[in-house]
Amino acid sequence: MTDRPPEMLPKAVIADPALQSVLSLLTSAGHQALIVGGAVRDALLGLEVRDIDIATSAAPDVVVALAREAGIRSVPTGIEHGTVTLIACGRHFEVTSFRRDVATDGRHATVAYTADLAEDAARRDFTMNALYADAAGAVLDPTGSGLSDLAARRLRFVGDASARITEDYLRALRFFRFHAHYGAPGRADPEALAATAAHAPGLQTLSRERVGAEVRRLLDAPDPTEALRLMAQTGVLAAVLPSADPASMPALVAAEAALGVTPDWQRRLALLAPELPPEALRLSRSEASRHARLAKASQIRPFRIDPAGYHLGAGDGRDAALIAQANGANLPAGWPQRLAEASAAPLPIAAADIAPPLAGPAIGRGLRAAEALWIESGFAIPAPALIDAALLAGDEDR
Repeated sequence: MTDRPPEMLPKAVIADPALQSVLSLLTSAGHQALIVGGAVRDALLGLEVRDIDIATSAAPDVVVALAREAGIRSVPTGIEHGTVTLIACGRHFEVTSFRRDVATDGRHATVAYTADLAEDAARRDFTMNALYADAAGAVLDPTGSGLSDLAARRLRFVGDASARITEDYLRALRFFRFHAHYGAPGRADPEALAATAAHAPGLQTLSRERVGAEVRRLLDAPDPTEALRLMAQTGVLAAVLPSADPASMPALVAAEAALGVTPDWQRRLALLAPELPPEALRLSRSEASRHARLAKASQIRPFRIDPAGYHLGAGDGRDAALIAQANGANLPAGWPQRLAEASAAPLPIAAADIAPPLAGPAIGRGLRAAEALWIESGFAIPAPALIDAALLAGDEDR
């Protein structure tokens, strides 16, 4: 009886000369150097591999010294955590030394370097992320269950789920993000769900930047519906977005698919938590502004296509319409085309057309009245009639 041959990464992934040069830099000096984590996972799933991370038995100072000798630029991007970025042939590779946790506090870990691959794998979050591959593409599975879990699209913590979460409470949220992207519907691990529920309050100790980054990536999943439902069930959703209601998310995902638009985390966030304070996820000024526009416009009843397209433009107008539709609004047939037309129908008069005789605040009143009439007419009323309406509305003494 012979051993089963190892799983292999596609040749297209490992044939990259830049990758091979970095791996050879380390292995030729007697160190282990392995592709790790997301690149291995995605390659085995047949997904696009973007960034490639490397794990090595060499300590960070050794990595830097070897790179210097080989003329490869190194950047200490995360040197305090054992990570050095090597730039070869214009490509960036994060090279991280094998590590084991010495102490954790739920937010940060104190690590020590190790030459033991099993110790490095034991500190990772999920079994499907604890897969490694050598320069030939042969996959290593130190936990013994990463490959089978990946094949089943079953997201499981490495070792004890509760222990993994208490090392870094963000893992309770990462579980749902990874389940949304990689987990099979209906196969959420019961032990993981119980652990996330038990430690959901710990999420409130984390920085809003870290939480916000995870929420963004979760909502960009093709269909985050089940993950959000499980987050609500375990109390994780309330811990990070107290006002969130995922009930209409399935309808929004279906509406997006019917229209053929790509997932957009802000569109989905405006549906999920329209009253979200910007600081809850550390939204940027532009993100907070867009969130407010989408939330406000989509809640207007009855929802009307012409004002949405005119005031919000084609992109945000479409998103507000999709949110309104998911919340039960009845949109007319052919609404996307009508919305595009409304977004391209600027008011055909300007302040110069009514000043004089109007001046100061009266100009604003007049233009607002003309704008309302322009929209109400279906963008058909002629400019002279709009000017008359503006003059009448602007002159309060008439």
